[in-house]
Amino acid sequence: MADVKQGSGRRRRRAGGGAGGAGGRVTLQDVADRAGVSLTTASRVVNEGSRRVSATMTVRVNNAVAELGYTANLQARAVATGQSTTVGVVVHDIADPYFSSIAAGLIEVAYARGLLVCMSSTSTREAGEREYVSLMHAQRARAVILIGSRSDDDRARAELAAEISAFTRSGGRAVCVGQDLLGVDTIMPENAAGAEALARALVALGHRSFAVLAGPRGLLTARDRLNGFAAGLASWSVPLDPRRVVHGEFTRDGGYEAMSGLLAAGVRPGCVFAVNDVMAVGALARLRAEGVSAPGDIAVAGFDDILTLRDVYPPLTTVRLPLKRMGEMAANLVLSDTSPDRPRIVPVPGEVILRESTLPRPPTG
Repeated sequence: MADVKQGSGRRRRRAGGGAGGAGGRVTLQDVADRAGVSLTTASRVVNEGSRRVSATMTVRVNNAVAELGYTANLQARAVATGQSTTVGVVVHDIADPYFSSIAAGLIEVAYARGLLVCMSSTSTREAGEREYVSLMHAQRARAVILIGSRSDDDRARAELAAEISAFTRSGGRAVCVGQDLLGVDTIMPENAAGAEALARALVALGHRSFAVLAGPRGLLTARDRLNGFAAGLASWSVPLDPRRVVHGEFTRDGGYEAMSGLLAAGVRPGCVFAVNDVMAVGALARLRAEGVSAPGDIAVAGFDDILTLRDVYPPLTTVRLPLKRMGEMAANLVLSDTSPDRPRIVPVPGEVILRESTLPRPPTG
């Protein structure tokens, strides 16, 4: 019996002289009692409510929190304030450095504000994104950030937009990194313009024969980049044979397989444009396996300028997007205190970066 009493005494001392409630957990009522304030006042201080509490009361409550080792019940806080400290982020492929670089930027901004980022990766595009937004709605998330291209599935896109609208009507905020098609704040890479500028630069280097590894059918980012590249070639009166446009997954393996298709068909273009860098990396790997020199036999270019390109040989010509900065911009938009009357669209231009994978071609004739 003596042992039991001593143990109980130790528990009481750890909890701060009787604090702890059932099971030894320190409650907000314990904090209020220690600080000598009402439960309502303690809640306003701990949950950072909209009603102000005097500096004296705030210090007393914060001291009590420190002394008792109190940790807030985040679910209860979400119910009390209507929002949690969670920011939901959904990407199409977390293994792709394009997405992880953008996510790194927004995580830094959220962390600096004391917010928790809950990230999910979905390859099902709008359907998977809609389910994730619904989940964040149920969790009373403060905001959701969608990173990735839209598809040409109008019905799925409309269902996603409706889910986002329900989330924002309940007090949440939303931002998209991609096309301006969801009626929310959008960080919009200028995909078509960047690809067009790349095509012009490659023609200026002397390239005249092209093929495109065009990504999945129905993915609007891939389509924008393909169309922009074709427009850039057309401005120099350089044709792009539709039979030299090969669709594949937006991945390294997709680029490898698409390049395999070109080689199997006996196609030997002077230059191959892959609509993203990871596909370009796969294409380079396939050329090496075939014993084809890049850029000596076939030049290769990509799009995005992902960080892993620093380890790629030959160094890859690409269109640089400020990926981490795009994530920071998205987070700052969605976490800002202002509520604009209409969605804000922030275009992000690309910069053509010429490297050794597309060395100039000598003039013919």
